[in-house]
Amino acid sequence: MKDIQAKNIKAVLFDVDGTLVDSVDQHAKAWQETFAHFGLNIPFDKVRDQIGKGSEKLIQTLAGEDFSKTHGKEASDFRKNLFAQKYLPHLRAFPCVRELFERVRDSGRKTALATSAVGEELETYLKLTNVEDLVQAQTSADDVKESKPSPDIFQAALDRLKLRGEEAVVVGDTRFDAEAAIKAGATPAGVLCGGFPEEQLRSAGCVEIYRDPADLLQRFDQSRLFFNRQ
Repeated sequence: MKDIQAKNIKAVLFDVDGTLVDSVDQHAKAWQETFAHFGLNIPFDKVRDQIGKGSEKLIQTLAGEDFSKTHGKEASDFRKNLFAQKYLPHLRAFPCVRELFERVRDSGRKTALATSAVGEELETYLKLTNVEDLVQAQTSADDVKESKPSPDIFQAALDRLKLRGEEAVVVGDTRFDAEAAIKAGATPAGVLCGGFPEEQLRSAGCVEIYRDPADLLQRFDQSRLFFNRQ
């Protein structure tokens, strides 16, 4: 990763699941139940490790190419409905999300949401985080051909902001966020609130690691990403 010049950073792109909203375990449970419905017994930890990928890539990794071709769309729809009915109403945002977005705005940067969530799920996330009026762009699975770890979701946000990758920081909780950010030319920073190991995020390329949005807010002024602090 090239040396970061904070003065060049003009936007912060945020993943949502596991980064702004506490939802990783719930997504993993919904996928595990979905696979069980189709006769596949896949351990929770194995499913959880793949959260952050798009549905089609997650299914291919965990259930195989043949299952993906024959049952992928049906399984994805089943999971979507299960998650919406059983888990979505009980989700919560992590503390200080709105305050963090306000701090980013006050530093002169733009913000964007880059999430695979669509429809009711995306609307719920916007309500939970209470940042819609602070966001200059948002992209979802409807806007891209390829899901993470492909860079499409972040590239779409950059395009809407009319920025180059080198002008943005991506904040996410998984290695897939970091890999996608790097492919888009952006600088990845990680948060641990999604439950993924710090060493995994660093190995994927995250240049700074924070506990959660509240920790990033507290240490924002000391970040070399934003202020060239050591």
